[in-house]
Amino acid sequence: MLTADNLGKKYGEEVVLDNVSFTLDREETLAVVGPSGCGKTTLLYILSGLTEAGSGAAMLNSVPITTPTPDISFILQDYGLLPWRTVIDNVALGLKVQGVPKKERLTRAREQLAELGIVGRDDDYPANLSGGEQQRVAIARAFVTRPRLMLLDEPFSSLDALTRERLQRTLLDVWKQRKVPFVLVTHSLEEAVVLGKRIMVMSGRPASPVAVFDNPGFGDESIRDTEACFELLKELRRTVENVW
Repeated sequence: MLTADNLGKKYGEEVVLDNVSFTLDREETLAVVGPSGCGKTTLLYILSGLTEAGSGAAMLNSVPITTPTPDISFILQDYGLLPWRTVIDNVALGLKVQGVPKKERLTRAREQLAELGIVGRDDDYPANLSGGEQQRVAIARAFVTRPRLMLLDEPFSSLDALTRERLQRTLLDVWKQRKVPFVLVTHSLEEAVVLGKRIMVMSGRPASPVAVFDNPGFGDESIRDTEACFELLKELRRTVENVW
């Protein structure tokens, strides 16, 4: 479904990404971990079509990704909500761009918000919401357009630990219903184990894949308490200590 083939990117003379290759099949998720500033966000921008690769190619269903497309939703670290639009208008914005009639887009937006536990806040503005509520709205906006692929750039990094865990479970719950594949960038190894069916470890700048781990416990709501989780975390830590 998603293919990254020898992706590379330079800014001036500085190489940010080098020889990044992977595939992501339907119903799979990929967590990407790497040191700060190594180029993980640049990778997501290339996969979204917002940034052009310097070399190589990214393809969705064998079609090159060269510009943004409704088939790909992007959840940003700072939520990306428009402060002058209400909750319902933020969620329905992508549907409006797609030309969905107003009645249908509002109905779909409310249904998606309810699925994520946001009810009765349609007319509120982002500033009136907590960080966790804002991120739920951002997730609702991403899912409501029924994308074929989702990209998430450290979506829970600014939240407290408990809210972060709750939203990780929420994201997994919605994923189990929709099975939309996603690529998640995170600094948290534990979050990578909770949300990644596969986990790709990147080197420092220039960022290149150095290891990919399968995660057989992916989808288990109690994965944090399993021996398999502890063992995978130990392997991940050993790997990152050698390359970061």
